[in-house]
Amino acid sequence: MGRPALLIIDMQNDFVLEGKPLRVTGAAAVIPKIQSVLAEFRQRNLPVFHILRVHRPDGSDVEITRQDLFRKQPFAVAGTHGAAVIDELVPLAGEYVLTKTRMSAFIGTELDLMLRTLGVTNLVVCGIQTPNCIRTTAFDAIAYNYPVVLVGDATGAASGEVHLTNIRDMQNIGVKIIKTVDVSGHLD
Repeated sequence: MGRPALLIIDMQNDFVLEGKPLRVTGAAAVIPKIQSVLAEFRQRNLPVFHILRVHRPDGSDVEITRQDLFRKQPFAVAGTHGAAVIDELVPLAGEYVLTKTRMSAFIGTELDLMLRTLGVTNLVVCGIQTPNCIRTTAFDAIAYNYPVVLVGDATGAASGEVHLTNIRDMQNIGVKIIKTVDVSGHLD
């Protein structure tokens, strides 16, 4: 199977906690599932990447489609509680924290270089939000020739319909979809 790495996407306070500016409705429900997947990777001493969207306080690195939103209600600002990983998934020593300013974890980051340096050959992805950061990361991973496994029930979106539509779309480009209960067997 090669050497897998886990990418946990955008499980940050501003996107998960109640009352935060860009809270994803389905985020809270996937926390226990992500904890289970994370525990499997930790037990096997496999690479874990906590991928975080982080922006400058002045918003100069926010994409054009979200600049108005950021001006009204800044989100994921560097150094704030909102930009931090939620308490339930705090990175351990030896796990990687990688920041991004775009939806894809590959755009403008050193992710590909780090994966290749670590000998990673395939990716397991979970987190939020399915149609945006999850989907673009999965598509870019395929473009970089990484086989991708998406843990569908450890991935959340604003609605179940949006989530399932995007799961089907990713499956159609070759992303393998599994459930949390199947992760251990997949890693064996």
